[in-house]
Amino acid sequence: MASHINTVTATRISQEPDMLGESPVWDDRRQRLYWVDGTACKIRYHDIGSTGCHSIDTPSIVGSVGLTEDGGLVAGLVDGFYLVDVESGAVKPLYIPEHQNEHARFNDGKVDRQGRFVCGGMGVQAEPVGELMRVSADGSAQVLANGIRIANTLGFSPNGDMMYFSDSLDRIIRAYSYGADDAALTEPRMFADTQRFASSPDGATVDSEGCLWVALVQAGKIARFTPDGELDRMVQAPTDMPTCMAFGGPDLTTLFVTSIKNSGSGRAISRHPLGGHLFAIEGLGVAGLPEPRLGQHQGAMKND
Repeated sequence: MASHINTVTATRISQEPDMLGESPVWDDRRQRLYWVDGTACKIRYHDIGSTGCHSIDTPSIVGSVGLTEDGGLVAGLVDGFYLVDVESGAVKPLYIPEHQNEHARFNDGKVDRQGRFVCGGMGVQAEPVGELMRVSADGSAQVLANGIRIANTLGFSPNGDMMYFSDSLDRIIRAYSYGADDAALTEPRMFADTQRFASSPDGATVDSEGCLWVALVQAGKIARFTPDGELDRMVQAPTDMPTCMAFGGPDLTTLFVTSIKNSGSGRAISRHPLGGHLFAIEGLGVAGLPEPRLGQHQGAMKND
């Protein structure tokens, strides 16, 4: 594990707060950070070395984004999965489930190490109606789980053989054996119980040592768990409601953190003056991993 003797600092990056900041993703090719302001229906981005932040409008609430092999984005919107051209802002469907539930929308998502976008749904009022789905670059998809209230904490081990996931209201992070084929998920093991931290788990990222970093949204902290599920480190977040993290920067050692100002549901309203802003945490002494891209291994990843 990494040494913790470095001085840790946090810097605000955004000029204006997000209402519901989520899903930071580092694009190492562009040296750019993407994230979403979900309820404002915006994908936002910040180029390293610039002073401003920019936005791409989406046609509905956006839960999460991932990179694509062709330089664009894949996004989980209310009703399905879309491809986003970051130059023009054009949005086109990739996969829209045939049967829609008006009480559900898609939420947390990540591209897995095999180049597929995995995204979980949630009940608009936390009803157990969300689905966890996996979609390939050719638009084929499969349902991995259902009955989800608020999907969160998606992450993948460095070699892609483990998936982390939570239904936030359970306050338990689960670990699943995972692979390159289209097999159903195995029975999970309990990875970590966040009830002891008085918080649900929110978004997550995995570092180069295989440790899982998790936003403890009600506790205002960020936890690092070893691959065995042991708590390795607890970091005070820059604001009271951190939502998700991503490692980025030229050497992947900056931890970018999104946060909530007002989620719009009435369940999460920040009392911090900087609630909703994007932050960069330096000095953690840990590096992340390059983000996978939708379609990067697509030749071996065709779903039925």
